[in-house]
Amino acid sequence: MEKTSFSEWLDRFNGYLRMRNYSPRTIKKYEQAIQRFARYAWLREHPGPEGVSIDDAAFENAPLDADVNVSAALVTDYFSFLSEARDYKPKTLHRMISTLSSFYRYLYAQGAVVANPMLGVERPRIKNQELKYLKHSQVIRLINTIESERDRLIVRLIYATGVRVSELCAINVEDIDFEEQTIRVKGKGDKIRTVFVDEETLDDINGFIGNAIQGPLFLGQQGNHISPRTVQHLFKQYAPAGITPHKIRHSYASELYRRSKNLRVVQENLGHSSIKTTEIYLHTDLDERRSVYQQYFPLSNGKKGE
Repeated sequence: MEKTSFSEWLDRFNGYLRMRNYSPRTIKKYEQAIQRFARYAWLREHPGPEGVSIDDAAFENAPLDADVNVSAALVTDYFSFLSEARDYKPKTLHRMISTLSSFYRYLYAQGAVVANPMLGVERPRIKNQELKYLKHSQVIRLINTIESERDRLIVRLIYATGVRVSELCAINVEDIDFEEQTIRVKGKGDKIRTVFVDEETLDDINGFIGNAIQGPLFLGQQGNHISPRTVQHLFKQYAPAGITPHKIRHSYASELYRRSKNLRVVQENLGHSSIKTTEIYLHTDLDERRSVYQQYFPLSNGKKGE
């Protein structure tokens, strides 16, 4: 296959991301991550008299002309280099791997590479990845301790729908369909999705908005939407230490999956593009683990000799 460089494909990939409604900020982060890998690949392709020199100055001056057809070994070497020399956190490396995986899936689909080098790349282990979250009864108790009608509704709505803080803040009254019991929210990359709301939460919303038929559901300064910072601040005021709006979203995902065992629905309700993102929110609850142990483990189920 004829050599094709990173510089030739970066603009095309950026256009592809824009077509898929990725935000300018996300596209910029993708571009920076790919450029850094492209420079590393070029430095490996063009060792100096004393071998490969990879330092800040070398990265600064390396062009984006390396061949996009790289080996899985080169990719692994790159992330080993980042882990050892740059002291990147595992979560940061995960994001970089995801970025390059998206880039190479695109290149492979376009016929620009003969193989996808990302398929065999292992992701670094993230310690303590299981997030602290509240169970259903704990969330309800938290909501019941909040005296402010607005603040109580904010916490309840995050739990009732699983929306992100940014999505909650952007909700307008006209986005709420009281008959269908749904809310239209704008997610990452301006992607629109529908979330479901229980009847009691809708009653609370109806009482809160009065006769309003349009405009921000939660008002901030100068009649604008409430800011994410305001929501985060009220969690510091009411919630236990470490419990953030994101953890309540986590509680929503965990409870919905625990009761339904439908991972795909949880993924779509959360607005995740990848089901792998959804999986880190989920927990196998103690009762389920106990039931499986008692039913199947030979020392527990009385079938010791089988």
